[in-house]
Amino acid sequence: MNEAIKLGISSCLLGNPVRYDGGHKLDHFIKETLGRYVQFVPVCPEVECGLPVPRESMRLVGDVQNPRLVTTRSGIDHTERMQQWVRQRLDLLADEDLCGFIFKKDSPSSGMWRVKVYNSGGMPSKTGSGLFAAAFSKRFPRIPVEEEGRLHDPKLRENFIENIFALRRWRASLASGKRQGNLVAFHTREKLLLMAHSPNHYRQLGKLVAEGKAKPVDALYDGYEGLFLEALSLKTTPAKNVNVLQHLLGYFKKQLDAAEKQEMLEIISRYRQGHVPLIVPITLINHYVRKYDQSYLAGQTYLNPHPIDLQLRNHT
Repeated sequence: MNEAIKLGISSCLLGNPVRYDGGHKLDHFIKETLGRYVQFVPVCPEVECGLPVPRESMRLVGDVQNPRLVTTRSGIDHTERMQQWVRQRLDLLADEDLCGFIFKKDSPSSGMWRVKVYNSGGMPSKTGSGLFAAAFSKRFPRIPVEEEGRLHDPKLRENFIENIFALRRWRASLASGKRQGNLVAFHTREKLLLMAHSPNHYRQLGKLVAEGKAKPVDALYDGYEGLFLEALSLKTTPAKNVNVLQHLLGYFKKQLDAAEKQEMLEIISRYRQGHVPLIVPITLINHYVRKYDQSYLAGQTYLNPHPIDLQLRNHT
């Protein structure tokens, strides 16, 4: 866990001048803030498959499920060139230990969702995916992906970054060995985080771990990984967070006096109503964890799932 998280990214988002017009699409949050905690693996499909900078712009045409990549003005078809490069690049990325990928929105190669695909009459429908982005998700379905435009939404940003840190923790657990005890320890640490994302998945995972000795270890770990990442892909909500906060408060029923309990309940209520961000009750809970030496809660990922200066829990 001391090594930086590896994150694939569309190269232009780091300020590299690789776009068709010789420009870039530098995203300051991604490069300068998130970049303090990740190691970027930049990818530019067009340049890496041999196209120049600058170059004629391209678009997707034809069948949404199997579109062609064609230059906008001259109509040159670069589909085969791109697909051949994609196969080779994905093989290389398989060795990179990526925990996520940030794609450039709207790109005919790297857009993940709602990319324009033009029909035979020249009319676009925003229903496609870029050739590289689609192939990446098909090859690596368990690696979290996002587009830089959607990361401007605080809730989507929080969920994506929480996911890449979660995948890094899971892989660190795998590196320590596939043993029942290790899986139980991991599941214990992630309990409250799972509850905040999906109580149903938390129950399924608990059942899987409890019955783990009856399963081949590889099948057990593969099943857990799939359900774990599926759970974390579901966004938290104020209602689910309130449930977890009340659960946390229950651990201090013997330590807190009446005034402290009332203060905590009032803060939780303010969070539920949208008056304060999640970081406010979390900060107070962390204070009580330290004050009363609550070792079990100190190990709960939910209280510190990512670096605090990313300010992912500061939105209301």
